[in-house]
Amino acid sequence: MNTLSPSQGYIILFLFGAITLLLTWLFSRNRVWTRTQVGFLKAGSNVHWLPGSLSIAASWIWAPALFVSVQKSYELGLPGIFWFTLPNIIALVIFVWLGPQIRNKLPGGYTFPDWIRYRFSDKRIHRIFLLIHFWYQVMAVTVQVFVGGLLLAFITGISLNILMILLAVIVLTYSLVSGLRATIITDVLQMILILGAVFIIIPWVISVGGGMSAVSKGFGGLAKNRNIFDPQVAFSFGIVTSIGLLAGSISDQQYWQRSFAIKKEYLATSFIIGGILFGIVPIMLSTLGFLAANPALGIQMPAGIELPMIGVAVVGKLLPGWAMIVFVIMLLSGLASSFDSGLVAGASLWAIDSVSLSEVENEVLRKERLGIPLTDKGELLAKEKLDKEAPRRSRQAMVGLTLLGLIVAFLVEYIPGFGLDKLWWVFNAIASMAVVPTILSLFWDKLSAKGILFGFIASFIGIIVFIIANAINNNNLIVISAVFIVLVSLVFNLAFPNKTPYTNKAPA
Repeated sequence: MNTLSPSQGYIILFLFGAITLLLTWLFSRNRVWTRTQVGFLKAGSNVHWLPGSLSIAASWIWAPALFVSVQKSYELGLPGIFWFTLPNIIALVIFVWLGPQIRNKLPGGYTFPDWIRYRFSDKRIHRIFLLIHFWYQVMAVTVQVFVGGLLLAFITGISLNILMILLAVIVLTYSLVSGLRATIITDVLQMILILGAVFIIIPWVISVGGGMSAVSKGFGGLAKNRNIFDPQVAFSFGIVTSIGLLAGSISDQQYWQRSFAIKKEYLATSFIIGGILFGIVPIMLSTLGFLAANPALGIQMPAGIELPMIGVAVVGKLLPGWAMIVFVIMLLSGLASSFDSGLVAGASLWAIDSVSLSEVENEVLRKERLGIPLTDKGELLAKEKLDKEAPRRSRQAMVGLTLLGLIVAFLVEYIPGFGLDKLWWVFNAIASMAVVPTILSLFWDKLSAKGILFGFIASFIGIIVFIIANAINNNNLIVISAVFIVLVSLVFNLAFPNKTPYTNKAPA
């Protein structure tokens, strides 16, 4: 298998960091992006559909889209990639309805937890949502830095610890320049690199590997199953994956942040195109899994290497060394796009939801949420102070989130039993707790804080069972507990309606 030397690995990282930083600096020289709250956290709230859709797609290309997609096509065949890709696309397209709705409710908002705070005026409920959304960003940082480190360590031989630190420094550096603006700028570049590499590498691999006939021989995967609608795969993999992915996007501040940043008239277009662009990536990459499952090619993972690297092994065996460089840049782009999005999303949660503000600053924030012009001199001065303080607080939060993500990544590496897979179980289970109240808060005026709280308490039972079921590998119990978390939350939220329907105070 073709690999890269450590020096080649360092060169790739240096060039990747230099180009993203230079691009961010060139397109962020206006002080609006770097020194105002709306510029740093919402990119001015006037993002066009083209960069918006590219940013949506790129930020959703987590490590699973790059590695698990290949793994599932390799293991489970066509039904595996079907049940991986379809829920992923739906998880983005659902914001065609969620995005415009929250803009109707909160025209000048910043975060989803802030919407919950505004609607219910309940500190307990706000803190629960804030914890869930913030934990999601910690995992976004941890997963990308750990998996990205593993990828480059596998290919270059550089120490995993060094690589994780370098990746964190690179992404943090350009993200600090202009917040969401920096993320969107680099997302555009990264998505172009991802699509370009996919449409170059994948057809080339197919050609060298024996054409579509060789791919088709692996359509069944190791399971020898070509039935997309196989009920066993749908039950054991499809249901849990669908719930986890939908819960993930709905509980992810990254997509609420983009819902506030993209021009309202472009929201539906941006999320539809973003979903389609995302879908291209795992579908194209799945061919690597099908080729690996073709026994005639004799592709196997080296001893001691995690199975999700099977796609890297296919490219390394069939293509020359320089093609591996292109493939690595593509994978690095996908990981970095989710990493920086997590940093900026976490920064908005800190600057808007976690910092204590004065009474007049809270009033300024309230008027901004609702799109009400500021006229009072004291409020205008408070607005100037917020514009000065918010970027500073956000940058501090990004540094802290990076350090926290690195700490968790090191725990995953060094503490036995503290695996990334176990964190992922808790991560998705907690996210699914918030799905029902999130949607109902936007579309049902009788939702109450009491119903949300009781729903969270009841669904926590399902989380405990879900974690235990994963630990003992009981598929039936995994599915039942995953469904239970959502259903019991729905029951309790509907069982305790607010007698007085909520009346939105935002102007039409």
